[in-house]
Amino acid sequence: MVRVIFLLSIADKSYRQQLIDASVNGSKWTVKGKSACITDREMVELAQSLHGWTQSVYKFGCAFIHLSSFHDYEYRDPLLSLPKDEKAAILMHMRAYHGGPAVAEPTFEDLLPYLPAVFEKVASNLECYVQKLEAEETPAKVAI
Repeated sequence: MVRVIFLLSIADKSYRQQLIDASVNGSKWTVKGKSACITDREMVELAQSLHGWTQSVYKFGCAFIHLSSFHDYEYRDPLLSLPKDEKAAILMHMRAYHGGPAVAEPTFEDLLPYLPAVFEKVASNLECYVQKLEAEETPAKVAI
């Protein structure tokens, strides 16, 4: 989502297409006319300046990815294996934007009721931004 928001911030549609092509081809994104790479940090900072919630979604996604390698949820709680900062990112996002869980030390099972709403919200936001990108909308606030 951060990449799509970043793309929407670019007024130069040929440069925007160059970055899309780089994604399709598995190439790194570079600053227009330079060999310097565009970093995730730069994209997150720009997206955050446009939409105050994007950094939270980014941190949530980065932390949540680490749960995917733990498939034995029936026998062990994957939240216990996460570093404290990643667990905190997940819980902060869940509580700030989805109302819970309210318990002080939630388990993975405490998160489960909230996950469908979280993923639906992220997916609907992403779909909205992709539609804007497909419509070749130009940025309202920022031009790179």
